[in-house]
Amino acid sequence: MRSWFKHTAPEAAPTSGADIENAPIVIKGLNHWFGRGEARKQALFDVDLTIERGKLVILMGASGSGKTTLLTLAGCLRDVQDGSAKLLGDELNGASEDLLVACRRRLGFIFQAHNLHESLTAMQNVRMGLEVHGPQARKDWQTPASHLLSLLGLGDRLDYLPGNLSGGQKQRVAVARALVGNPDMVFADEPTAALDKESGHQVVSLLKRLGTERNTTTLMVTHDNKVLELADRIITMEDGRIVRDES
Repeated sequence: MRSWFKHTAPEAAPTSGADIENAPIVIKGLNHWFGRGEARKQALFDVDLTIERGKLVILMGASGSGKTTLLTLAGCLRDVQDGSAKLLGDELNGASEDLLVACRRRLGFIFQAHNLHESLTAMQNVRMGLEVHGPQARKDWQTPASHLLSLLGLGDRLDYLPGNLSGGQKQRVAVARALVGNPDMVFADEPTAALDKESGHQVVSLLKRLGTERNTTTLMVTHDNKVLELADRIITMEDGRIVRDES
């Protein structure tokens, strides 16, 4: 398993057509619907999006604008119905379950709900993020787990059960769990919603640092205006379409 913050990202090169095709996310003509029959409703309309490696990209928009739908499709948590969505070079439309599982092993997911195991300590909960990475990663789990928790301000809470942690502390444990496997991409849906200003900034700063030092790409949905300054790019959605794209 790769060690934390010891790898320097390759020097950025001018963007070319080949670079775009090799970007971690390349979406073309993506449409999506929910429901059936008369209740069927279109959620995404002909979305095109390319996200370059190492960037922290924020998706914004009102509730129902399609941002979470887009995030879950790009993160292979929903089936792609129409259009093309390539994740880390693999086409998700029509992908086999084996391919989807292999893709998910290269990803980290952070959600608003922490979903911690109440019977496990903070360290043990972080270890759960390594379950899909094989016996060697699980064997060497303590150093990266404690390092991440310390980076997130929980160095004195390593052996605490979730019941003895605040809501914000639980969320930071969930963030550490998502990052401990050194994912190639991080998908985050409102990761700072349960955090105070300082803790939220700390979490997003860590994601930004991953992009700078490890070339990890982050796609994050948020309503938190306090972290926008850290974004490399801000994409605004409205009624299932991208209406603004600011770098």
